[in-house]
Amino acid sequence: MQLMRSWLFVPGNRPRMIQKAPTLGADVIVYDLEDALPSAEKATGRRLVAEALEAPPGGSLRYVRVEADPGRGLEDARAVVRPGLEGLVLPKVSEVSHLQQIDAALGTLEAGTGMEPGSVRILAMIESARGLLAAPAIAAACPRMVGLFFGAEDFTLDLGVFASDDEGPDEMVYARSAVAVAAASRGLVAVDRIVPEFRTLEPLAADCKRARRLGFGGKGVIHPRQIACVHQAFAPSEKQVEKARQVIRDFEEAHREGAGTIQVDGKMVDRPIVEKARRLIRMAEAAKSDQPD
Repeated sequence: MQLMRSWLFVPGNRPRMIQKAPTLGADVIVYDLEDALPSAEKATGRRLVAEALEAPPGGSLRYVRVEADPGRGLEDARAVVRPGLEGLVLPKVSEVSHLQQIDAALGTLEAGTGMEPGSVRILAMIESARGLLAAPAIAAACPRMVGLFFGAEDFTLDLGVFASDDEGPDEMVYARSAVAVAAASRGLVAVDRIVPEFRTLEPLAADCKRARRLGFGGKGVIHPRQIACVHQAFAPSEKQVEKARQVIRDFEEAHREGAGTIQVDGKMVDRPIVEKARRLIRMAEAAKSDQPD
């Protein structure tokens, strides 16, 4: 199982940060050629990111966020599509036609660099009302789709909503849930919003818990301190793993005896719950194998 819990955004024009990023332990590095990059630094950013992708791969997947404008985004893609690139992050996606255009262009670029067809995946950022309404279609747009990302800052800007210090736990719950459901409908990963506060980790930890309950499998991060917090939040606990193993053992024993359902701790257990238990164990095993020796 490929873990995609933490998506670390790294400015594409910062050599020291680019060099350090592979050592930080994020599941995915996102070299940023969009919001984090001043226009005057575009050429430098493209060159630095291309060089980073030519380095031997580390433990992190490597993605690049390109410009939202289709024309400029394709120029970014032409500069960085090469062996070593796992995927593109496309911001402000609201139309399937945009993804289909990128899909076709990537096929040509892959052929020109000797890459396997379809090897460059796409993570689409849902950052507007139009994007949210089109999320199910966006998730199904092409076989390259790996997931959907909920971009809260641009989404609230589109709605004319301004954040306050007294936001409750259900803030943006409809939009976040809709993105997670759209991703799940196609078997894709759902990546939740970035929490800008990194000096203290309590807001991030609390938001990760809400995100996981909504169906997200990962979180965007902007600071190395946030990575471990996200990994811990999206990893099953030892208690959950042991409970999952018990459910599987009891169910398999009952199944051999001809029963289709069982009770565990006073709760009815059937096959969907058993499948959830198996998935949880796979997640735990992947997280364990991902830890450094």
